[in-house]
Amino acid sequence: MATAQDAAPKENKGLKTGKTEIVELGPEIAGMDGRQLRMRVLTIEPGGHIGLHSHKDRPSVAYFLQGSDTVIYADGSQKHFKAGDITSANKDTTHWHRNDGKEPVVLLITDIYHPKK
Repeated sequence: MATAQDAAPKENKGLKTGKTEIVELGPEIAGMDGRQLRMRVLTIEPGGHIGLHSHKDRPSVAYFLQGSDTVIYADGSQKHFKAGDITSANKDTTHWHRNDGKEPVVLLITDIYHPKK
């Protein structure tokens, strides 16, 4: 039996990363060595998507600046977001984003990130 995860794209399509700002958290907060506070502007073109990914060890907050987006979760549930909406993802979140609209989706994403070395 196929699951929502089986049908989810693994790769990104039509995704652009724009302006990015990073703060190294190690010097700022004890115990946060190797972690970054990262803010990025992401654009998903019409018909594009962000492939299936997990937020384990990478909590995030997303603010939708433009367009409308469908987020599909590992359990198959979906949520629709539009400009002005905000959402978060925690360690239990596995999902992917899909732009079914006619205009680009633009998101402002902030996360705690641990770059792979």
